[in-house]
Amino acid sequence: MKDKVNNNNNILVPYDFSEIAENALGHAVKIAETYNNEITLLHIVEDGFMEGLLSNNSLKEMLIKEALESKINKIIAEIQSKHKVKINTKIEQGRIYKTIVKVANEGNFDSIIMGSNGAAGVEQIIGSNASRVIRHSEQPVVVVKEKSIGTNGYEKIVLPIDISYESRQKVSWAIHLAKKFNSTIHVIFETEDDEFTRNKIFAAVNSTQDMLGRNGIDYVVRGLDEEKYPDNFAKDTLQYAEEVDADLILIMTQQEIGFSEFIIGSYAQQIVNQSRRIPVMCINPKEGGYMFEGIFG
Repeated sequence: MKDKVNNNNNILVPYDFSEIAENALGHAVKIAETYNNEITLLHIVEDGFMEGLLSNNSLKEMLIKEALESKINKIIAEIQSKHKVKINTKIEQGRIYKTIVKVANEGNFDSIIMGSNGAAGVEQIIGSNASRVIRHSEQPVVVVKEKSIGTNGYEKIVLPIDISYESRQKVSWAIHLAKKFNSTIHVIFETEDDEFTRNKIFAAVNSTQDMLGRNGIDYVVRGLDEEKYPDNFAKDTLQYAEEVDADLILIMTQQEIGFSEFIIGSYAQQIVNQSRRIPVMCINPKEGGYMFEGIFG
């Protein structure tokens, strides 16, 4: 485990020319400008596609790669005419999610920003790949949906809190984002009938409020009662996020409490798969508490 902020300053953006990938790139550009990041656009030609198309013709393969590079370079030129951000390109062949994770880990990227669906053919950054990337990535992953990032970035961030130790690691990330974007953090939790569980949740929420307050972060706290929010915590989180028109939901990946109870899968999977508009930032829990590693500079 790394014990200090990662000095790498490069965001990996899987890119397949789809509208959702364009939106993810828009998020990355705003973040890169805010945190002085570089961006690397990664286009992946999935295994089998090139082989079937080319029949081992290396010249055709070279021409196709050149055409892809030309298309990507035009997009980069357009962005750089409006924004001061360095953008690199990378074209790889392989399985989508495995290639994303491999490139991210080997290149020591500090984060991944990707769309959660795409079209047919070569536009293959789909929801299932996003879920797999989240599961296997060592880096935080921002999964972008329909909602574009605003001029002021992530102004309203929803921060679900439960009684797990891992859940509270999100607070450092929330503070890190809020200081740059002047965000309001919406701390939410499920109300509980059981006194022991209720007291533990209150303790976790109070600790979160203390950290946010000491760092000068604006926040609101909301308990999600059973009457208005009758579903599981994942669905209730999404309902609340839609109600306040949140700009980002910030969650841990797999180890938040109660995920085994859900029919569809883990809390994180439900949030990522069922959120239709709002981006979701997914963070792998780390041993040793509130330390975070280098996302966005």
